Amino acid sequence: MSARVVVVGSANLDLVVTTPQLPRPGETVLGGDFRTVPGGKGANQAVAAARAGADCAFVGAVGTDDFGMLLSDNLIAAGIDVRGLRTVDGPSGVALIAVDGAAENFIVVAPGANAALTTLDAADRTAVAAADVLLLQLEVPLAAVTQAAEWARADGTTVVLNAAPARPLPAELLDLVDVLVVNEHEAAVVGGVFTEEPGALLDALVTLVPRVVLTLGARGAAYADRDDVRVEVPAPKIDAVDTTAAGDAFTGALAVALAERGGALTADTAPAVLRWACAAGAACAQRPGASTALPRRAAIDALYAATYGDAA
Repeated sequence: MSARVVVVGSANLDLVVTTPQLPRPGETVLGGDFRTVPGGKGANQAVAAARAGADCAFVGAVGTDDFGMLLSDNLIAAGIDVRGLRTVDGPSGVALIAVDGAAENFIVVAPGANAALTTLDAADRTAVAAADVLLLQLEVPLAAVTQAAEWARADGTTVVLNAAPARPLPAELLDLVDVLVVNEHEAAVVGGVFTEEPGALLDALVTLVPRVVLTLGARGAAYADRDDVRVEVPAPKIDAVDTTAAGDAFTGALAVALAERGGALTADTAPAVLRWACAAGAACAQRPGASTALPRRAAIDALYAATYGDAA
């Protein structure tokens, strides 16, 4: 049986423009190519998990505009179960993205229909209960995120929270999280600390949640838990083209690797899990776009083997 992952999260249409450099406040710069790409952290991570080999279901909302149909079709094309996808009156979520010549980006999100996902229903609970891993982010209302996590805890489903966009989180949600996935900025915000030093961030976060995965961009990733396990792995060396969805590729692959191990992340499994997730993020960054760049399992495995010299 395939690893089962359910994602409760956002779906946005990404409006992407390339530019030689990102503008400073008040500055206008002349951009280059423009494209529209299905995205949203929730939908991206669902596609990433499906391409990495999971049996994936998505719970979210799109609008009644043309964007909503594009977003729904993209999920279906990836083989994702969309019975939990609502259509609500009004516009779909939109993300405005600029990508510079160094593959760095900035993103502004208009939530649109995603803001309507304030509560879940019985069918959503059935999906959560059937999953090995529930994957959450913070681009939909916190009430729905917390409700899904409560159900997962009650039903024995591992809860993975990618705390992005970053915000301070209530104890009632943090108490339900099994694995927190954050970058250095997000870690500082969630942990309430004024540092981006990885060791200090991990120390702060394990007082809030039992397990933490800290992404370090081109430097790789680190892991810590309350048993004083500390693991750090390097990322594959690549020529990055677009890092927009690299974090989503990492998180989706991490969820799949956890689901294939029954939701467990331990001192024995953490190195391989983190390396495989890093390979997914790096493979994604080698291609332009968001959901269009998310790698399939064969590409992840190939980069993993070329970088780390063994099988995942």
